[in-house]
Amino acid sequence: MFYRFVTSLTRAQKQILFMLMDAGMIGIAMFSALALNAAVNPNLPLILTLLPLIGALVVVGGYASWKLGLPQIKLNAYDTRGITRTAAFAATCGIVGVALDGILAPPLSLAVYFNFTLLLLVICASWRILLRYVTFEIYRRGQNRMRVLIYGAGQTGQQLAAALRQDNAIEPVAFVDDNPTLQSQLISGLRVHAPSAIKDLIARKGIDRVVLAMPSISQPQLARIAHRLRAIGCEVHALPSFAELVGEGELRKRVSPVSLDDLLGRNRLESELPGVSHAYSGRRIMITGAGGSIGSELCRQLIACKPDCVVLVDHSELGLYSIDKELRDLSEGLTIVPVLGSVLDEKKMSDLMAEHRIEVVLHAAAYKHLPLVECNVLSGLNNNVIGTKILAEAAREAGVERFILVSSDKAVRPTNVMGASKRLAELIVQDLATRSTSTRFSMVRFGNVLGSSGSVIPLFEEQIARGGPVTLTDRKVTRYFMTISEAARLVLLAGSFARGGDVFVLDMGDPVPIEKLARQMIEGAGYSVKNAANPEGDIEIEVTGLRKGEKLHEELLISSDMLTTPHHKIMRAQESYLSEFEIATALKDLRNAITGLDEDMARAVIARWVERGEKVPQSEEMQSV
Repeated sequence: MFYRFVTSLTRAQKQILFMLMDAGMIGIAMFSALALNAAVNPNLPLILTLLPLIGALVVVGGYASWKLGLPQIKLNAYDTRGITRTAAFAATCGIVGVALDGILAPPLSLAVYFNFTLLLLVICASWRILLRYVTFEIYRRGQNRMRVLIYGAGQTGQQLAAALRQDNAIEPVAFVDDNPTLQSQLISGLRVHAPSAIKDLIARKGIDRVVLAMPSISQPQLARIAHRLRAIGCEVHALPSFAELVGEGELRKRVSPVSLDDLLGRNRLESELPGVSHAYSGRRIMITGAGGSIGSELCRQLIACKPDCVVLVDHSELGLYSIDKELRDLSEGLTIVPVLGSVLDEKKMSDLMAEHRIEVVLHAAAYKHLPLVECNVLSGLNNNVIGTKILAEAAREAGVERFILVSSDKAVRPTNVMGASKRLAELIVQDLATRSTSTRFSMVRFGNVLGSSGSVIPLFEEQIARGGPVTLTDRKVTRYFMTISEAARLVLLAGSFARGGDVFVLDMGDPVPIEKLARQMIEGAGYSVKNAANPEGDIEIEVTGLRKGEKLHEELLISSDMLTTPHHKIMRAQESYLSEFEIATALKDLRNAITGLDEDMARAVIARWVERGEKVPQSEEMQSV
């Protein structure tokens, strides 16, 4: 009822009510002052003689309250300045009382007027503070307020706690601080705890969010604390100091992240590539690995080509769900068929191609993370090699017009299982191309893709976000890079050039030193590199050593024989390949190794047949595969 009464009042009505309450407190303060004065017995006759004086003080006090702006101060903004105005109001009433002493009523001692002034100050300030508390509680009752733990009990933390107390949606619960001298103390009405108690506080007090209020520490330190807190399972936000929000501080100096295209010197190749709509418009297309980095971008670019039907194949439920939902939001009237399955399911792949009358297959499904495939040899070879064989054979039998394999620069003279598996997949596609009369088989080989799963770029971004160090396998390591958009457009464009058995390679420019990339990403994020020359730097670059099977420098070509294509940035490589009998033998041996769970035999198979497919002397690196 009180809540409805308060909310129904206009601002002017509230201000008049506050002024009347200030004036009304004058009588209470005077009677209380008389009671406190031992020299005067406040009997009824005396009180009646004082009524004219009290009436005059009420009128003067009401006017003084309004002129001093006390009724205009909102309850939630009543602070030290409000108390100062209340003191001025009380002093004015006290002075007027002394001036009228003996004129409108019997004379009183100065002690009475002194007590009156003090009591009026206390009473007027107290009713406002009490009313503010009651009003806040009424407004907040039933609201699901966010409970916040403030990390840092310094000036910024105290300012934050004071600000949040005025908020109906957020409740500051406690402080956490690394300073042992502050721990267990009460600051701004909140208990200060040690960082070791955070997990218990979150569970016991129902903390929803932790706010880092320590702008004086470095950004990497802040990032490390945030990373540690997120590992506990709580939401973390960082806050600059209030002075920096409007001053010449950190926000003025903060550096915007540099575009990775600028860092790598990419020249926006996709803008140079001609359109490919003519090759895919009205076609029925299957994309494997549709939920992955390359596969999903292929889907997005194909939508612009207005195909008749797109079949999305992926064994990742989340990846398939995400790209299916995105495509349905982007397109209207297009037939989209999401298929949760593996390219190793021979019958399913054949049935899909026949049922949907597939004309173009874009095979992007593969295990690409080098260290993981190195630790899971049989799974990697089964998916990348046997899966490609199954899908390519199904495409040929279904009379698919074009089959395009998405390959990798790691397939060139591979020193690891993942690269070897991609090279074997290329050899299988090249072999089928020599024996196919209806299906044109081709492959597209390119380097690292920015932002793809397993790429070094997201790893560096994550390490920088948590304050470092940034890990580098070797200071001399280099890699080729391209954007996901470039890679997808290249696959589609090269597929339109295909004549059969083509190995398309993009002119990717110069390889990028990874140490230089790491340094540029650190500086682009607004930090400095910590090293011997700069011991006070923010983030260190740590060398971990090359992983098993990893090269210092990747290659794009097995041989130097190159042919041109309709686009000057796309080349067609002329490379040797295995005969039909050799491919059959290699696949038979590989299947036996996979069936028998014989990893050593599987490594021997790829060492033998990949080397033979390249027609070059076997290197010491390949012998280690």
